[in-house]
Amino acid sequence: MKKLYSAQNISLPAYLKTALEEQGIVCILRNEYLAGGAGELPPTDCWPELWLVDDERYAEARKLVTALLAAPEEHESHTCPDCGEHLEPQFSACWRCGRELSGSLG
Repeated sequence: MKKLYSAQNISLPAYLKTALEEQGIVCILRNEYLAGGAGELPPTDCWPELWLVDDERYAEARKLVTALLAAPEEHESHTCPDCGEHLEPQFSACWRCGRELSGSLG
């Protein structure tokens, strides 16, 4: 087994585990419940870790992890065509002038 990834909290290692397993790459999480040991143990030794079960697939798994961590957001930010305000992708209306936004704006 080889360690693929480690992070301060469980969110990202758990997400990566799910994504890799969807590709048929078996992984396990270690240190899921060790956060309470920080202080008695070095903090980074308590971080959740994602481990690859099949060493033969390490290069493939590393490539997928790198791609997942570097993936751009699905929606890009945009600018309101009326007032020019910069808007994050989650907004369906301009918070400044109230214009309803539709489709992809530049």
